[in-house]
Amino acid sequence: MVGGGMGFDSTTLATVLPAVAELQELKAGMRVHCLALKAGYHSDVHVLTGLVSLYSKCKELETARLLFGHISQPDLICYNAMIAGYTCNNETESSVSLFRDLLASGEKVNSSTIVGLIPVSSPFGHLHLTGSLQTFCVKSGIVSHPSVSTAFVTVYCRLNEIELARQLFDQSKEKTLASWNAMISGYTQNGLTETAISLFREMMSEFSPNPVTVTSILSACAQLGAISLGKWAHGLIKSKNLESNIYVLTSLVDMYAKCGSIVEARKLFDSMTEKNVVTWNAMISAYGLHGDGHEALKLFTEMLHSGISPSAVTFLSVLYACSHAGLVREGEEILDHMVHNHGFEPLPEHYACMVDILGRAGKLEKALEFIKEMPVEPGPPVWGALLGACMIHKNTELARVASENLFELDPDNTGYYVLLSNVYSADRNFPKAASVRQVVKNRNLAKTPGCTLVEIGETPHVFTCGDRSHPQATAIYRMLDELLGKMAEAGFQTETVTALHDVEEEEKELMMKVHSEKLAIAFALIETAPGAEIRIFKNLRVCLDCHNATKFISKITERVIVVRDANRFHHFKDGICSCGDYW
Repeated sequence: MVGGGMGFDSTTLATVLPAVAELQELKAGMRVHCLALKAGYHSDVHVLTGLVSLYSKCKELETARLLFGHISQPDLICYNAMIAGYTCNNETESSVSLFRDLLASGEKVNSSTIVGLIPVSSPFGHLHLTGSLQTFCVKSGIVSHPSVSTAFVTVYCRLNEIELARQLFDQSKEKTLASWNAMISGYTQNGLTETAISLFREMMSEFSPNPVTVTSILSACAQLGAISLGKWAHGLIKSKNLESNIYVLTSLVDMYAKCGSIVEARKLFDSMTEKNVVTWNAMISAYGLHGDGHEALKLFTEMLHSGISPSAVTFLSVLYACSHAGLVREGEEILDHMVHNHGFEPLPEHYACMVDILGRAGKLEKALEFIKEMPVEPGPPVWGALLGACMIHKNTELARVASENLFELDPDNTGYYVLLSNVYSADRNFPKAASVRQVVKNRNLAKTPGCTLVEIGETPHVFTCGDRSHPQATAIYRMLDELLGKMAEAGFQTETVTALHDVEEEEKELMMKVHSEKLAIAFALIETAPGAEIRIFKNLRVCLDCHNATKFISKITERVIVVRDANRFHHFKDGICSCGDYW
C-alpha cells in the first residue's frame, strides 16, 4: 500500500501495529514506527499504544516503557497495553504497581486489564497474587468473563492447583473452546491423562476441536501409551481436516513414537511438506527413546543440511540418544559442537546427559572429573545420572559420593534412596542396603508403586506387583507358571540380587515372579492371537530380572514384545533386546 504511493493516516498505522506485534516482527514494527515519525503521527495516542504493545511483545521493554511515558493522559487501553507488557516480560511487580496506579486514577478496569495482569506466562511464585486477583474479579463481577476465567484456569493448572482450576471451570457459565482447551491441557500437563480424555469426550458434544485441543489430547495419549486412543484421535483429526497443521502433525509424530510405533512416526514425519525445529526434535527424540542413536545422529545431520537451526532441546535429544546407544565419542563431539559452533550455554540437563553417557559406558571416574570441571554447581539431575551409572556398574564408592550430594540437594526424593539401596544390594552389602531403606521408613518417604499397562483392543488393563484383582487372575498366574517352566528349561535363572535381603532365596524368586510387567505379558499372551506383537508400558525403570525374563519369553513364544519403561523403549525379539542390554 505504502509502496504503491497510497496515502495513510494514524488509523492505518494503529490498525497495522497489533498484527505486527502478534507476529513479533520487530524490524517490521520499527519500520512502521519510522513511518509514524516521518508522517507526524508519533504523538497519536492510538499509534503510541500500538507501539507499546509491539515493543513489549518483542522483549524491548525499556522502549515500551519510554513510549508509555510520552503519553500525557493514557486511557484504559494504554494502561492495559503496558500492564500486559510488564507481565509478559516477567516484570510482575511493575505490572501490579501500574495496576494500582490505574485504580487510584479512578479508571474502571475491564477484562483485558485483568487478563494482561494474570501471570499466565510466568506463574510460579505467584499463587497468592493469582488468588488475590480472583477475589478482586469476583467482587467486581469480571470473573464471569470467559477470557478472565480461562486465564485463571490456565495459571492454576500450571501451578498444579488442579482442583482450584476445575472448580473455576465448572463455575463458568459461558464456556468457550479456549476454556475447554485450558482445562484439558491442564489435566494433561499434570499427568491426569484419563481425566483429560474424558473431558475431551464431554467437550465434543458442544464444540468441534481445534489444533490446540487435539495437540493436548495427543499428548495425553502419548503419556498414557494408549495407541488405540491415539489412532482414534488421528481419525478425528482427519475427519476435522486438521492434518495440514504443522503442530498437529508434529504431535502425531510424537504420539506414535511414544506409543511404540516408531515406523508410523517416521512415515508421518517423511510425509510432512513443512517441518519446524519442534518437528525435527520430536523425531530425533523418538529415535533416542527407542535406543537408535545412530539414526538420531543421521537425522540431526539431515536437519542441519535442511537449513533448520537446532535449539537447546535438539542437542538435548541428540545427547539423550547417544546416552542410550553407548555413543561416547559422538556425545562428546555433539556437546562441543553445541557450545563452539552454535554458541549455546549448556543447561543442567545437557550436563546430566553427558554424565549419563560417560557413566553408562563405565567411564565413572571420567564422569566424576567432568562434574568437577563443570562451570556451574552440579544439581540433582547430574548427581542422579552418576548414581544411576554406579548402580549399573556396581560402584559403591562413587555411589556414596553421588548420594551424599543428592540427599543434601533433594532429600525428599525416594528414588535416590532406592537406587543407593540397590547399589549396595548388587554389591551384596545387605546391612548397608537395609540401613538406607530404614532411612526411607523413618522419614515416611513414599516409593512410587510400580504398575504396567497393556491395551487389549481398545481397553487398557493395569497391573501392579502381585496383583490378583483382575477377573482373569487365575488364568494369568497359570500362564505365568507355564512360561516360567519353559524358561527354566531354556536356562533362565531369576535375578534376585536387588530383592530384599532379609528373605530366603526361594521367597525372593517368588517376589520377582509377580512383577507387574510379567503379569501384563502373561495376560496379553492369553488375549492376543499367536504371533501378534505385544506392547506394555511400565511407569518405572524395568528391573534386570524382568528384562531377562522378557528376552526368554519373546524367544519361547515367538513374539515381538515392546516394553516402554520410565527411560526408553525395549524391543524384544528372538531372545534379544534392541538395547543390547545397555540401559
